Amino acid sequence: MYIFYCPDIVLHEALLDRGESEHCIRVLRLGKGDKVQLIDGKGGLFEAIILIPDARQCRLEITRPLHGSHPRNFTLHIAIAPTKQLDRFEWFIEKSVEIGIDCITPLLCQRSERRILKTDRLHKLIISTMKQAIVPQRPMLNELTDFRSFLKELKIQENRFLAHCADTERKKLQDVHKSGRDVVILIGPEGDFSTEEIAYATDHGFIPVSLGANRLRTETAGVVACHTVNLLNEGRITNQ
Repeated sequence: MYIFYCPDIVLHEALLDRGESEHCIRVLRLGKGDKVQLIDGKGGLFEAIILIPDARQCRLEITRPLHGSHPRNFTLHIAIAPTKQLDRFEWFIEKSVEIGIDCITPLLCQRSERRILKTDRLHKLIISTMKQAIVPQRPMLNELTDFRSFLKELKIQENRFLAHCADTERKKLQDVHKSGRDVVILIGPEGDFSTEEIAYATDHGFIPVSLGANRLRTETAGVVACHTVNLLNEGRITNQ
């Protein structure tokens, strides 16, 4: 069954925006009475039927709520420097949404090779991935943020991790992660975090961690971090 993104659901009716409406009516050629599924980006998953097949604003009736994914007892926020080649950063976003992530903040670091980031296309990618993977809760995507500014404004006090490749002491993520609590992980650019940035993050309570024995690309490190945190929480591996 086809799935559409619809944040505008009021009582038992829903309206698709123009892009979703055109895809539904003109591309898929669905018509009145056809059944579809809707995700609202707020955790809801619904079954609906088309009432008015308008390619500008398709109107639907909600017939029943469906069971979406179970709410998690933690949030995952990955702050990561966008890669020079945008398609690699898009790959990270796609895979992290599939696996499970709540917030992504693109970081502007000292060694960042990409210093400008337009997010319109990335928001569309998040929505398309949500529909493909049936992710009812829409992850937040922030604008490109300066490294030091991000750390100063961060609210999470525990589970602060800094993944880097410098030849200094690092702990395994699974050894210091505390399950059931909010997590924020910093991932640096292709040239890694600078010595000053590592020291600054450590001074702000971030624990340097390793994501494995091999040196990982930025986008790969982001996906590994995302998967590891989800796996640790799923397996209820708890360090108190």
